[in-house]
Amino acid sequence: MSVGETGSWHAALIVFLTLIAGIVIAVTGDSLETDKQVLLNLKSFLKDRNPVYHGQYIKWNQSFSPCEWAGILCNTNGTRVTGINLSYENISGELFNNFSALTELSYLDFSNNTINGEIPGDLSRCKNLKHLNLSHNIILGELNLSGLPNLEVLDLSINRISGDIQSSFPSICGKLIVANISANNFTGRIDTCFQKCSNLQYLDLSSNNFSGEIWVGFDRLREFSASENVLVGTVSPPMFTPNCNLQVLDLSENGFFGTFPAEISNCRNLLILNLWGNNFTGLIPADIGSISGLRDLFLGNNGFYREIPETLLNCTNLEFLDLSRNNFRGEIQPIFGKFLHVKFIVLHANSYTGGINSSGILRLPKISRLDLSYNNFSGPLPLEISQMQSLKFLILAYNQFTGNIPPEFGNLQGLQALDLSVNRLTGSIPSSFGNLRSLLWLMLADNLLSGEIPAEIGNCGSLLWLNLANNQFSGKIPHQITNIGKNATPTFELNKQNVGVIAGTGECLAMKRWIPADYPPFSFMYTLLTRKSCRSIWDRMLKGTGLSPMCVVGSTVRTYRISGYLQLSGNRFSGELPSQIGTMQDFTMLHLGVNAFNGKLPPGIGRMPLEVLNLTKNEFSGQIPIEFGDIECLRNLDLSYNNFSGAFPTSLNNLTQLSRFNISYNPYITGIIPWTGQLATFEKESYLGDPLLRLPSFIENSTDGFPGKKDPNDKPKRLKKMYAVMIFLALTLFFLVCGIVFLGREECRRRFKGTTLN
Repeated sequence: MSVGETGSWHAALIVFLTLIAGIVIAVTGDSLETDKQVLLNLKSFLKDRNPVYHGQYIKWNQSFSPCEWAGILCNTNGTRVTGINLSYENISGELFNNFSALTELSYLDFSNNTINGEIPGDLSRCKNLKHLNLSHNIILGELNLSGLPNLEVLDLSINRISGDIQSSFPSICGKLIVANISANNFTGRIDTCFQKCSNLQYLDLSSNNFSGEIWVGFDRLREFSASENVLVGTVSPPMFTPNCNLQVLDLSENGFFGTFPAEISNCRNLLILNLWGNNFTGLIPADIGSISGLRDLFLGNNGFYREIPETLLNCTNLEFLDLSRNNFRGEIQPIFGKFLHVKFIVLHANSYTGGINSSGILRLPKISRLDLSYNNFSGPLPLEISQMQSLKFLILAYNQFTGNIPPEFGNLQGLQALDLSVNRLTGSIPSSFGNLRSLLWLMLADNLLSGEIPAEIGNCGSLLWLNLANNQFSGKIPHQITNIGKNATPTFELNKQNVGVIAGTGECLAMKRWIPADYPPFSFMYTLLTRKSCRSIWDRMLKGTGLSPMCVVGSTVRTYRISGYLQLSGNRFSGELPSQIGTMQDFTMLHLGVNAFNGKLPPGIGRMPLEVLNLTKNEFSGQIPIEFGDIECLRNLDLSYNNFSGAFPTSLNNLTQLSRFNISYNPYITGIIPWTGQLATFEKESYLGDPLLRLPSFIENSTDGFPGKKDPNDKPKRLKKMYAVMIFLALTLFFLVCGIVFLGREECRRRFKGTTLN
């Protein structure tokens, strides 16, 4: 064998052995032990990005098999990791970038966290992935999952992902059954994306910015939602074939127009039909009445004719009927009194003027929710309402009702929400309201009501949201009011058992009245409050789940407890606040402004988990309780226009989350505002009319009125003096250097003068 042949043989042998070694390494690399190492790397990755709150992954231990770790799934013989479920784990930061090293991974759920950044390209290399759920995060970027041909369930809902979907879906939907990409920022067309998705059954595209025409093949699905987009065009009869499999069709809040086709009756299994918020016109299709199993029908906010087809009475399973905002006018149509099986009737914003009694809707035996708000009803509140024992939600706001609130309304012991706000009601709150033990909401704002709050209101153990603003109430607040909301658990438990509790358009409008927009912890909901999201928010509130993390007295950890509020502003209340007010541990907002309250504030307020405390324009006196500095989550504090006196409590500087602060026009307050800390971030508008209060000079000299900002043309005097000294020193140095080293004094003067003049 020649030297050349020997070298070639050795080279070939080395290549062969290298390939064998690679295969061995690859085979031995795909093992439970290597899966464990990948997961431990994941644990370190999550710990680095989440130094405060740790999830169950923190307990993953090298000494145990990963199949025994919380949140980890393995195959049946326990030899490989096949799934990771770390939902609801307070995880933030970007997504882990090496899931593909888990070569048998088929299930991945990181939903309901605060993961940000883009979806890493590594995820597209998880070829065996069947279930991917990254919903309820803040992920952004564009969608690119083209390398996942085995995907069956995809949930990316409620994120910030953008761009179009046409590059991803044709390549991943061969086996796809469920796809939910709702509540993102997707754009582009949808009419050609899903043609190859032969196994697709559930598709949710809602709450995006998709445009163009609708995909014509949606009728082969079981559920299709494209609500809250900018889709346009007509819905043509051929879209509903005789083989229609739809159970849920939601086209709401788009730009569809024309008549809606009668061929919808081909969808015999349809349970929910939602056309709300389009531009449909003409007659309501009578053929809908042949869909005997139809449960929810939303036809509101369109231009349908006033005639309601009698055939709809054939839908004997119909529970939810929404015909709001169709400009029906006049009297409520008598046909509504014939829907004997309906539980929820929503007729708001139709400009009705009468027919509440004559239509028969007050005699319907199963009515649980009646929404007649935003109409033109007048006269006294119908006494017959008190006979509707199945009623849980009565919404009559924004009408012209007059007279007293009937005491008989106190007989509605199952009532959970009563909204009579923005009418012309007079008289007082009936003491019989103390019988409403299930009442969660009582909204009586913007009427002409007067008198005192009845002591019996304290019997309303479920009452967490009370709004009596802008009336003519007077007298002292009864100490019994501090008992409201202390025992809402029975009502919440009842709602958890009731699978029929659903939200419609009326509840979304009501929530915008019931959740105070200007005050945390509620204000952030307005950025999320789409019609789709309001359903889940409504459901959470009815079942006692908080909307945002809430402070707990004596603890630095927040919890999702329910957040109540007491809104009494704009009345004539007087006297001192009840000393027991500090026991209202489920209330995060007290708005008592624009009244005539007086006396000293109870220190117990400092033990409440408040985020908003507004006491403006009253007659409170005495020292501001130092305990206010212990309300760690307080964001809005307004004590302006009162008679507080004594030393200003510097403990307020501990309120690091305070973003609105006003103590102006309390002329008897003394003391010094600290130069540093949270109080130093507010402008002098927060301290106007307090002559005995000494402010730091940079606050005293501020003019713009925006906390944390200074006018660059309005420098403090000490800075101006400093600038003058610096200019003097610079000129002196110039003359010195110029005169001694270079030219001479006269030449320096000449050149400097010439330079300044040019």
